[in-house]
Amino acid sequence: MSATDKAKNKAEDLAGKAKEKLGRATGDKDRENEGKADQVKSNLKDAGEKVKDAFRD
Repeated sequence: MSATDKAKNKAEDLAGKAKEKLGRATGDKDRENEGKADQVKSNLKDAGEKVKDAFRD
């Protein structure tokens, strides 16, 4: 996995955590769920990159 992809995935994960916490703090369930979805998307991208790396080696 390239460092750029890893950084993008980490940034997306952190943004998702921030959205989730903001949604929880303000009682905005939609924003909280959007943050959770962003985190899941980031984790899936990270897993996909790891699979690609496994087949390259």
